[in-house]
Amino acid sequence: MPEDLERFVQQHREEFEVPGPSPHLWDAIEKELGTQQGGAKIIPLVKRNWFRAAVIALLLINAGTMFFFISRNQQRKASLAVLAPDVAEAKTYYSSRINEKLKLINAYPLEELGLDSAARKELELRNETYKTLEKELKNNPGNERIKAALIRYYQLKLDLLDKILEELQEKKVTPEQTKKHYEAEI
Repeated sequence: MPEDLERFVQQHREEFEVPGPSPHLWDAIEKELGTQQGGAKIIPLVKRNWFRAAVIALLLINAGTMFFFISRNQQRKASLAVLAPDVAEAKTYYSSRINEKLKLINAYPLEELGLDSAARKELELRNETYKTLEKELKNNPGNERIKAALIRYYQLKLDLLDKILEELQEKKVTPEQTKKHYEAEI
């Protein structure tokens, strides 16, 4: 069968070779197209649409930038419970105990405590040390040393408050006695 096809092609070769249009015909077509379009129709389309393309590009860049900053901000604000559940559990436990101790200490008048403003600021649960440790934990959630440092911070804070309360109790002064004493002086 392939032999028959070859023979057929060779016998009718002249019929397959049909001459294309003459070069004069192509010249006439080009002249006709040139007079109809004027060649300038393409440029006004580009001039009209470049502004739209620029606006679309600007909007896409703006959307990408906003998405980047929003996702970055959400990562920063990821809660401690998500980043380090064990630290979040310790935070809950120690925070409640520390707040109880702070309430007891704050029941005493400031003069009786004998603490200056810097020392009172250090007694607060969320001081600068705590904020620094929490920030570092959010930046490095898997770092065990930071987790241990944060838990140690809670323990030291609780120990400090216990010692202050012990000293106040050694003086055998209760918040009610000091309030009555100061009210009597006034």
